[in-house]
Amino acid sequence: MNTVLAIVGPTATGKSETAIFLARSLDGEIVNADSRQVYRFMDIGTAKPTAEQRSLVRHYLVDVVDPDEDFSLALYQDLAYRAIRDIHGRGKLAILVGGTGLYVWSVLEGWRIPPVPAAKELRDKLEQRARGGQAHMLYNELLEVDPESAMAIGTTNTRRIVRALEVFLVTGKPASSLKAKQPPGFTSCIIGLTANRADLYIRIDERVDRMVSSGLIEETRSLLDRGYSLDLRSMSGIGYREIGLFLKGQLDLNTAIARIKNNTHNFARHQYAWFRLADQRIRWFDTDIAGRPEIMRHAELYVHRSHNQCCATA
Repeated sequence: MNTVLAIVGPTATGKSETAIFLARSLDGEIVNADSRQVYRFMDIGTAKPTAEQRSLVRHYLVDVVDPDEDFSLALYQDLAYRAIRDIHGRGKLAILVGGTGLYVWSVLEGWRIPPVPAAKELRDKLEQRARGGQAHMLYNELLEVDPESAMAIGTTNTRRIVRALEVFLVTGKPASSLKAKQPPGFTSCIIGLTANRADLYIRIDERVDRMVSSGLIEETRSLLDRGYSLDLRSMSGIGYREIGLFLKGQLDLNTAIARIKNNTHNFARHQYAWFRLADQRIRWFDTDIAGRPEIMRHAELYVHRSHNQCCATA
């Protein structure tokens, strides 16, 4: 077995459930490709697979670091490749699952990530500017010096905007010019889950409501009590930021929940920029019937067919 199955798409489309079904059907194990599920103590707000789900199928790269530890793309890619080699070494199917496009494509396309160390003082200054209301200005500055990175990142991902500016200011070269690709040594087939936009927003809103009723407020309070500041990258993610502001008395609860829903809608739109419906590498399934056996059976058939084709041409 030298195939990686990737399951991608926007948030709330049922990627985890589909991955677990396929892993159990195809003797596979799951490699997380969600940038927030790597953090410990952050379960509800990241829609992390439950302990019960993880008992059914082995998961890699979940609960890897504490919320105040740095976790870079280069480190993620290295750990993901190690996990994939381990899975393949035991004759199983590696299933890469998540909606973080940066993580997914770095693994599947074999990005050679520039070894530019963090410049902490510079990064702190850029992040202070972002927190001070200059996030859009930072994006415009990146657009001037590295338009390719700016267009790929978009205006909402402040953390990546800061990192791209940091790379340019340290090296004098655009981050996009430092990237190269090297075949990763395995074949891949990619399943995308999508939905009608209005239906997707309903699914998102319902999931946010479930998160709140399941203890998102208590989980955020616990993180703050542990000393994890809202200024941390991990804590700036959708859900924790808004509930954190509620707990600090800066938002009322209804406003915080409404912001979580709206910000998640925006995030889903941004994910479609990473996983395009026109991308011929991705076999898309409509998640309006997600959870029904039909979509998973179709996906299972697709994986078998893709694997057989890879073996035939190997």
